[in-house]
Amino acid sequence: MGAGHAHKLYRHAHSPVHELPPHTKLAAVLGFVVVVVSTPREAVWAFAGYALLLAVVAAKARVPAGFLLKRLLIEVPFVAFALLMPFVVPGEQTEVLGVSLSVPGLWGAWNVLAKGTLGVAASVLLASTTELRALLLGLQRLKLPPMLVQIASFMIRYGDVITDEMRRMSVARRSRGFEARGVRHWGVLAKSAGALFIRSYERGERVHLAMVSRGYTGTMPVIDEVTATRAQWRYAAALPLTALLICLLGWTTS
Repeated sequence: MGAGHAHKLYRHAHSPVHELPPHTKLAAVLGFVVVVVSTPREAVWAFAGYALLLAVVAAKARVPAGFLLKRLLIEVPFVAFALLMPFVVPGEQTEVLGVSLSVPGLWGAWNVLAKGTLGVAASVLLASTTELRALLLGLQRLKLPPMLVQIASFMIRYGDVITDEMRRMSVARRSRGFEARGVRHWGVLAKSAGALFIRSYERGERVHLAMVSRGYTGTMPVIDEVTATRAQWRYAAALPLTALLICLLGWTTS
């Protein structure tokens, strides 16, 4: 799979969570998200319990609260959508601070915010404690279709290649005195985008020919065989199993 590939979400540290095999963490996060989505929205206390579980994981992984909260900003569009629901969803009305709001809309907004935030937080913790290369190996270990793993691998690597190409083109434009100031410069930016597409396409062809010449037949060799002990599986399963217990109590009390 090539050399290690760090990403901006990853936070290097030595913790029990970092040391877990990637496929155990992927399975744990998937199980946790499924449990959270299955929880009745009326069980408000259950979502507080899930948040507490994630706080414990963050503490074990040595991920600061500020780091986690900053990464949660990615869900801002979903928050904006949720805030509109009490105003547009039909149904029984109630007044909050003198404003008439839909009761089903309020419950819907709470459902989206609570489950969405917990899911994003779990994903951020996964990304913060697992390198991209390890995630790909974990997906491979979980028997995800090899073609999908390869597509994800190439996408990640070509993302950096294209970003670097864009940076060089931007430096070249600025060195020639160009600075986009308005609509009249959109034509230059459009030509740059076209040139970037052609360069990326040509580089992709060259890389593919180089891979074929070195024996590539459609599958990537597995260099590192990732395994997990029973103790590691039990440690990783603590999150989804505890969440499942909370979910079952939520269903009995709602």
